[in-house]
Amino acid sequence: MTTELPVAAASRTTRVYEAVRADILAGRLAPGSRLGFAGLVESYDCSMGVIREALNRLLEQGLVTSAPKLGFRVVEISNDDLVDLTVARCEIEVLALKYAIATGDLKWEGRVVAAHHRLERTPQYDTADPARFSESWVHAHGEYHQALLDGCANKRILASATMLRDSAELYRHWSAPLHDRDRDIAGEHRAILDAAVGRDSALACDLLSTHIRRTTDALLND
Repeated sequence: MTTELPVAAASRTTRVYEAVRADILAGRLAPGSRLGFAGLVESYDCSMGVIREALNRLLEQGLVTSAPKLGFRVVEISNDDLVDLTVARCEIEVLALKYAIATGDLKWEGRVVAAHHRLERTPQYDTADPARFSESWVHAHGEYHQALLDGCANKRILASATMLRDSAELYRHWSAPLHDRDRDIAGEHRAILDAAVGRDSALACDLLSTHIRRTTDALLND
């Protein structure tokens, strides 16, 4: 009997983890929905062990929850959680950006500029469903904001900020129809970029905090 090589097993786990994560963040697996092992094994064409490992990784990121006898579920979304998440992001994500501006090198600047270039040239809304962000824009948006933070040399702060951004993707998915179409999101991204590469830490951090709160305000005032 042949056994799966460790590298191949890790690759399959990563593939399934990324697929489940993408389905959660895109709303295809709805907040609060139960994640039954049998259904997931069939949907993602993998073993029970691979699904368990993928869900445990998502549990660490706060995208799924687990409780005795209840199993795994996609994390619930609520006004109270959104407020807590926003406060945490405005503290930790902004702190990570502050560190990035203080310690990021020219390679970091180049990655941020390149990520912004891709974001700026990616259609924001889905042509098939104009009420929703396009998946390519969501991906480019995440890459841009992550590039901003990746200059942070403090790995603990960076990991915490990244986890919070992952949790925020759920809310960002549901907020798309609520966005004020007169809001200049592209302008907000450009302003953050200019302040960051210009090493104006105070301005960049203030702009990022405002950027984060705008989406929260849209959801809470709906």
